[in-house]
Amino acid sequence: MTLEEQILQIVKQEVKPAIGCTEPISTALACAIIKEHLQEDLKKLTLFPSGNLLKNTMAVTIPNTSSSGIEMAAAMGYVCGDSKLGLEVLKYATPQDEQTAKNLLPKITVCLKKNVPNLYIEAIGESENNTIKVIIEHEHTFIKLIEKNQKTLLQNTYAQQNYSQQEIFKNLNLEDIYNFACSIDEEKIAFIADSAVLNTALSQEGLSKDYGLKIGRTFQKHIQSQLVPNDLMTQILIQTTAASDARMGGAPLPAMTNSGSGNQGITATMPVVVVAKHLQKEKDLNRALFLSHLTAIYIHSKLPKLSALCAVTTAGIGSYAGIAWLFTKEFKIVSKGICNMIGDISGILCDGAGSGCSMKVSTTTQAAFKALLLALEDSTISGKEGIVANKVDESIQNLCDIASKSMLNVDSQILEIMMSKNLH
Repeated sequence: MTLEEQILQIVKQEVKPAIGCTEPISTALACAIIKEHLQEDLKKLTLFPSGNLLKNTMAVTIPNTSSSGIEMAAAMGYVCGDSKLGLEVLKYATPQDEQTAKNLLPKITVCLKKNVPNLYIEAIGESENNTIKVIIEHEHTFIKLIEKNQKTLLQNTYAQQNYSQQEIFKNLNLEDIYNFACSIDEEKIAFIADSAVLNTALSQEGLSKDYGLKIGRTFQKHIQSQLVPNDLMTQILIQTTAASDARMGGAPLPAMTNSGSGNQGITATMPVVVVAKHLQKEKDLNRALFLSHLTAIYIHSKLPKLSALCAVTTAGIGSYAGIAWLFTKEFKIVSKGICNMIGDISGILCDGAGSGCSMKVSTTTQAAFKALLLALEDSTISGKEGIVANKVDESIQNLCDIASKSMLNVDSQILEIMMSKNLH
């Protein structure tokens, strides 16, 4: 397989649709599989999530419901999930299913699992005569094990997609990624247009109803009251956060994800869509989107799948690359702005999925536009300051090293705080 084929394969694997936040959806998927194999009435369902997965299931609304929590995700997966749909497992959920799922909640127990991959869910369903165990790890849809009555029905060895990405990307730098995105045949990246279609629809949904913190609708409202200007930066914020509001608020529409996250996919997509329309460069949109998504994937490949660093930051760096290319088509501007962003938003923490994620999406999109304006003026944070280096690749590596190493204790502290709140 050529390098071009490998990179295209990675992008297609990492940019795909999902309905709802992907950690509860992964839980729902495991429980849908249990239902398909149990073949009797459920008596007991026990969940063993990793800390990171649990963190991202506590507060986020489950799609097609008004409820949140890992127990509800599991119950919905068991009641109405279709495992063949992968990250769209709850696509056909109804309000009646939510009530049925609530009746199952007393049968569900959650036990934190330690010393497992940071993306991990083990679910065990028991009936009168059968016990089904399902394990999903590393990737949201990677089914490691299906076991019935201690007999293995399916067992897979993780192909280490993230490791493969690291192997492919470790010999490439950001300029290689940029040049690849700028030179690949347009026909080969036509698929990336789906990200604009899906995430724009989600944005419109978020602007039509009150979801989550309704950040997009709030800013839209205050354009009328003249508290905020109706300029390009505001439109980027409105249209991007509206999609995040809808996704985190339980909207039944799919988001096009990036690196396993709908918010990352939204952040890598919507600013580029808005800027392309503003500049009347829709003909360049697909290439800008491909550069955005590929840059985000490239940086995220250096990170754990889930960590204490809010990953909309890396997706925002991707979207910055896309919008900077639309403005100038100069790698120098791309690299300068990315250093500015790393100096600006590297401290945004992931404290679990919920409506507050939209706030972090809004902060990241504003940072991207701010970084662009400064880069266009040849203004960059000095390599003598903080974690920013004189070379963009060193800045990226510094950010990823902090998230991968020193933020591990931060991650544990965040989970401890969240679990303490959840018990009171």
